[in-house]
Amino acid sequence: MKATIVVDGLRVKARHGVYPQERQVGNVFEVSMMLDYPPALKAAVSDCVDDTLNYARAIELVQRVMAEPSSLLEHVAWRIHEALMVEYPGITGGRIVVSKLAPPLSAELSAVRFVLEF
Repeated sequence: MKATIVVDGLRVKARHGVYPQERQVGNVFEVSMMLDYPPALKAAVSDCVDDTLNYARAIELVQRVMAEPSSLLEHVAWRIHEALMVEYPGITGGRIVVSKLAPPLSAELSAVRFVLEF
């Protein structure tokens, strides 16, 4: 059996980017996570939030990381990964997707993304 916690489409206003305007004005980002967390199997039986990865706390952690500007989406995803691993050392793998929904490009697109799989 496998236990995976999913947070999908968390939208956060942040100031990540290479260009000065991105750092001043900010942008809307979307973070999605799939986290393999075997201890959550205990919660499937116990029905106790203390036995699992509390996604409300994980969201707060992501919001704190997103509040500190980075130049690259790659660095943002890595910092989210590191913060999650400190808070929840029982994570055995997963996927973090950081998307910039309105990149300052002269092209029509829905988003640019970085995907970190571990």
